[in-house]
Amino acid sequence: MNQSPIKFYLFGDSICFGQLVNAYKTWAFNLAVELAGIKEYGAPFVVQNAGVNGNTTRQALQRMHYDVTSHRPDFIMIQFGMNDCNYWADDLVLPRVSHQSFVANIEEIVDRSVASGVRHCFLNTNHPSLKGGFSHYSGVTYDQSNEQYNQLIRDVHEGMVEKGKPVTLIDMERIWLSHLEKSSSLRSESLLLEDGIHLSEEGHLIYTDYLIPKVIEKLIGMTGKPDSCSS
Repeated sequence: MNQSPIKFYLFGDSICFGQLVNAYKTWAFNLAVELAGIKEYGAPFVVQNAGVNGNTTRQALQRMHYDVTSHRPDFIMIQFGMNDCNYWADDLVLPRVSHQSFVANIEEIVDRSVASGVRHCFLNTNHPSLKGGFSHYSGVTYDQSNEQYNQLIRDVHEGMVEKGKPVTLIDMERIWLSHLEKSSSLRSESLLLEDGIHLSEEGHLIYTDYLIPKVIEKLIGMTGKPDSCSS
């Protein structure tokens, strides 16, 4: 009798979905390929991408039950922020999701994941963009706002770890900046599409080369052991 598959869900926005890049060249596709090689769990991994272009954490919570938790995943990767941090011209110079709401939403996504049976959550920060400033608001640039929300993700992760919640942070912002610093010939322009936000094929490779090994290491380290939190 075949064993039930290990379900790994990706829950995020266009960076998770892979907007404007062929599906087989995204980091999500590459993650699925790598997870298929894990034998330690005695059952195959099935990766489902529940990323939706343009989603904020507020919108994500509205669809979370149908798209994710109703399927009882074993693991989840949470990747939001680049829409939450945006300032729309008709939003009265407020971000799409406030700092306070963003933190609460991330915590609720983790809580709902764990309540549905998720064994471990992976929480990503976001890479820097090249979008620059807003034509309708001079109080902060998009990049500065993105940095602020990345720090909120780090802070909420630290708080959840202190409470014993099963969460691992994958700090893609710091990984991205470190990679650029070490590779003098590499430029952000080559890693992003023309909009300055979404990953190019080369940008997806940065996620592939640095995010996936961290996931694999954590999953194998959990084999046969009680789940633990990670900083």
